[in-house]
Amino acid sequence: MKAIAGCLLLVLCSAVECSWATWECKEAPRLYSIRQIDAGMGQVVAATKYGRPYQLSGRYWYSLGLSRLKHVSVGPAGAWGCDSSNKVYKLVGGNWKVVNGQTLQQVDAGGDGQVVGIAPTTNDTYCQTAKYAGSYYGEGTLAWTGLTKSLVYVSCGKMYGCWGLDTKNRTFVAKKVNSTTCVTEGWTLVDGPAMQMIEVSTDGEVFGVTSDGKVFQRLGITDSLREGSGWVKIPMCMPISHLTYDLNHLWVVTTSGWLLQCTQEEAAPPAPPA
Repeated sequence: MKAIAGCLLLVLCSAVECSWATWECKEAPRLYSIRQIDAGMGQVVAATKYGRPYQLSGRYWYSLGLSRLKHVSVGPAGAWGCDSSNKVYKLVGGNWKVVNGQTLQQVDAGGDGQVVGIAPTTNDTYCQTAKYAGSYYGEGTLAWTGLTKSLVYVSCGKMYGCWGLDTKNRTFVAKKVNSTTCVTEGWTLVDGPAMQMIEVSTDGEVFGVTSDGKVFQRLGITDSLREGSGWVKIPMCMPISHLTYDLNHLWVVTTSGWLLQCTQEEAAPPAPPA
């Protein structure tokens, strides 16, 4: 599809900070009916609208385990997912094992070894410590710790905490989440556009997708300013429904079902007017 392969995106200045860079997007290996995607630690996983989980290897998608899952995530804690009944799973020995103890409608494994997720109905946010998330192999029951915030979507990075969205599509950040205890210092409201999903990469980059399919990146995130300093819009060729980021690769799912792979290169700012 030439319109996709030739898409060249230029990010200019936000109101608070200039970030000169180009995003070049091309069609990624095709996965029909893709619904959701996640990347971490060099791996890329996805789920289709039919509940089939896949993993990308080279130019091909391969079925990941035998269970039907609506949402999958990969990161330092391994590969995790949840099904249409909100049961939680972890990939163990090439197959999905049910994780007893808590039902979740969305799960994220991108933190510093901990796993977080959203409970159905109540939208309560839960966390599993790095010790038990990493060592769980399908036996026993895990006790989850509440993160004292009702959210509809949550995502964590290894470096700068967790980000989430509430029922009003407002963005919040928990600047510090202890991976050993799952204790957080609380959640801070982040001003900006209304988001329908949020993504925090393992290395701390933050992206969001608005309800009308626009993509934004959070700028200025540092160890001392974990909420960052502002949002910048990343132009896209078509509306986006889901995305993920890992190791300079931004993967975006369009509302029409295409998967794009975008990479970023620094570019010199334009010359000042004569």
